[in-house]
Amino acid sequence: MWARKEHSDHTTEPDFQNFTLLAKDVDFKGVVNFDGTVRVDGRVEGEIHTTGTLIVGENAIIKGIVSAGVLMNSGKINGTITAVEKIQILKPGVLVGDVRTPSIAIEEGSHFHGMCDMGVRAWSEPAPVSIAS
Repeated sequence: MWARKEHSDHTTEPDFQNFTLLAKDVDFKGVVNFDGTVRVDGRVEGEIHTTGTLIVGENAIIKGIVSAGVLMNSGKINGTITAVEKIQILKPGVLVGDVRTPSIAIEEGSHFHGMCDMGVRAWSEPAPVSIAS
C-alpha cells in the first residue's frame, strides 16, 4: 500500500557510528582523540580532541585541554579550549579558562571566566574624511 522510500543519499542521515559517550560514572585521566560527536557526562582530566562536536553534560567535569569543532557545555570545564566553529555555554554550564573560537554564545544563567580570542588580529580605524574647500 505505502511504498517505502529508499534513501540513496546517505549524507543527510545522522552518523551514529561516530558517536561516543563517556557516561556519568566514567572517571578518565589521559589523552583521548575522537572522530565525530562525543558526549561527556563523567569526569575527564587531561586532554580531549575531536574534529566533531563535544557535548558536555550537566554532571560532567573536565580539567585540561579541549579541542573540538563545536563545544556545547552544560557542565564544568577548567582549562584551555579551542573550537574551530563555535562554543556554546548553556545553563548551568561553567567555563573557566582561555578560549579560542570564531564564535561564542553564552546563555543567561551560565558562567564564563577567562580570556577569549575570536581571531581578530588588529583593529584599524577608518581614515578620517577630509573636506576639501
